[in-house]
Amino acid sequence: MAPPKSPAPGPAGEPVRVNLALQGGGAHGAFVWGVLDRLLEEPWLIVDSVCGSSAGAINAVIAASALSNGDKAVARARLAGFWEGLAGMGTVTPFRRGPLDVLLGRWSPDTSPLLAAMDFTARMVTPFDLQGPTFLPFRQLIASSIDFDALATGKVRVFITATHVRTGGQRVFDNGSIHPDALLASACLPTLFKAVQIDGEPYWDGGYHGNPNLAPLIRGSTALDTILVQINPVSRADAPLVGRDVASRINEIAFNAALFKELRMAAMLREASPAPDTEAGRWAAMRFHRIASESTPLLGYASKYNAEWAFFQTLRDEGRQAAQDFLDERGDALGQRSSIQPEDVLPAAYGG
Repeated sequence: MAPPKSPAPGPAGEPVRVNLALQGGGAHGAFVWGVLDRLLEEPWLIVDSVCGSSAGAINAVIAASALSNGDKAVARARLAGFWEGLAGMGTVTPFRRGPLDVLLGRWSPDTSPLLAAMDFTARMVTPFDLQGPTFLPFRQLIASSIDFDALATGKVRVFITATHVRTGGQRVFDNGSIHPDALLASACLPTLFKAVQIDGEPYWDGGYHGNPNLAPLIRGSTALDTILVQINPVSRADAPLVGRDVASRINEIAFNAALFKELRMAAMLREASPAPDTEAGRWAAMRFHRIASESTPLLGYASKYNAEWAFFQTLRDEGRQAAQDFLDERGDALGQRSSIQPEDVLPAAYGG
C-alpha cells in the first residue's frame, strides 16, 4: 500500500515548484529512483528543473521526458521499467555475488574473481588497450526508456554534465541537446569504458565536475527550492586499505569536491546579500533541502556494480522511505524556507 499523500505546505495548500539535484553512483542510483517514485506521488509538488550526473543524469532525463506532458504516473512507470531492464541485463554480468557474499548477507560482490581481475587489469592497462565492456545493450535500454522528442519540447528543464577529456572542462547538455550518447558520456567511468565520442571529442563521467552540477540548475530554473538527493558518501568511518577501496574513495572525494565548492559559495553569498536580480542573488535566495541515503555509505565499493533486482528493490524501498521521512519531518519547509543550510552538507572540517 502506498504511503498517504502529504498535505501541501502553506495555509492555502498551494502547489510548490521544486528543482531536483540528483547524485549518481552506479547501482546506488536505485535509491534515487525510490526517492523520485515517492515524490512523484504528491500532486502538490511540481518539478520545475532537474540536474544530474552519471546515474543521476539517467534518472533525471527519464523523469523529465515523461513529465513533459505532466504525467507523473508515466514518469514513475518509466523509471521502474528502466531499473527492471537494467536488472535483466545484470543477469549476464560477470560481476555477481559469490556464495560467500550471499551467505554473509553482503550486497557487494567482493569475492567475485572477475571483479578482482578487473581491478588488477585497470591498474595495468586502460580500456583503450582492450576491447573492454560494450555500451551497446545499455544504450539500447536508455533509448527505449526515454522519449527524446518529448524531452526537447518538455516543460521540465533538465541539465546533465559530462567531462571533456582533452581540456578537463565541462559540457552541459540540456533538453534540446540530450541524446543517448550524452547520457553514456555522463556515466562513463574512465577505468571501465572508452571515452564516449560526441562531435569528434571524447567525454568522461560528469561527476568530476559535480555530483551533481548545480550551477546550470540555479541559472536555468524558475523555482527557488532545490532538493538534493544524496547517495555519494561525504565521509567514511575508516581509511581504505585495499586497492579497490582506495580507488573508490578517490572517486568519492573527487566527485564531491565540486558540489562542496558550490554549496560553500552559496553559504558565502547568503552572508553577502547580493542583488536578487543577479546570478549571485539566485544562489543566495535558493532554499536548499536534502534527502540522503543512510545505507550507501555503509556498502562496499563493489556494490555499485551489483545489478540484482533484489538489490535495486532494497535501495528503492529505502529511497521511498527517506522521501517519506523528509515529507513528514521537513516537507512544510518547501516553498517557505530552507530545511538545511548549504554548509550542513559539507564535511565538518571543510575549508578549515
